[in-house]
Amino acid sequence: MMTSLIAPVASAALPLLTQDYSRYTAADQHVWQLLFDRQMALLPGRAADAFLEGVKQIGFTRDTIPDFREINPRLRELTGWELVVVPGLVDDTEFFGLLAQRKFPATTWLRKLEQLDYLEEPDMFHDVFGHVPLLTNPGFAQFLQQLGEAAQHHANRWPGNLELFTRLYWFTAEFGLVQQPEGLRIYGAGLLSSHGEVKFSLGEQPTRLPFTLDGVLNTAFEKDKFQELYFVLSDLEQLPQALQQLLARLVE
Repeated sequence: MMTSLIAPVASAALPLLTQDYSRYTAADQHVWQLLFDRQMALLPGRAADAFLEGVKQIGFTRDTIPDFREINPRLRELTGWELVVVPGLVDDTEFFGLLAQRKFPATTWLRKLEQLDYLEEPDMFHDVFGHVPLLTNPGFAQFLQQLGEAAQHHANRWPGNLELFTRLYWFTAEFGLVQQPEGLRIYGAGLLSSHGEVKFSLGEQPTRLPFTLDGVLNTAFEKDKFQELYFVLSDLEQLPQALQQLLARLVE
């Protein structure tokens, strides 16, 4: 299923890929509808306002799997971003290099019905539903692009520093929480696209700490289970501030 929905396009060094929308089946569309309906019933009052507004701005609906040919013009107009198709996970160096160009890597394969609650690696629902709405937000979009630029710059010169940028990305863009006036909200895509972890992250079991750069940089993470620790921003404006703090440390 993964390869059948990705069509190669002529390129130089690495093959470029594109979403082959004609290959989606009625079963694929049904899975998207189930996932979309389930998350959109759950997220009001739990997701950050910027995410919910982004869902409206980008035009996601339950009716059809998003078509990248329609999404990309909207994203470019709003924040200069676009989706680029990848067959699966990409390494951190390539990933941050794409972010630096305002290109977000996304798969086009969708989980099967029996995989609604667990996948070994991110599918399109995580990559697109989870990440794209916040890419419509100018402040968050700029932070992500600057994070990519900084990570790329330092990885080229001091590869050992790449892990610092990976941790900052992980505990913010993937698994971040933010305190809004109305209460605690989710803005991390790994949470927003996971029915189980939405509830878990806001429940009584995990540890939640105020966001600090030291806390993030000194915390390792595991990819294959619910997080045991989340960092809570006071507002999304802390994100570029944290990146500037990190860069200041690296030039000291």
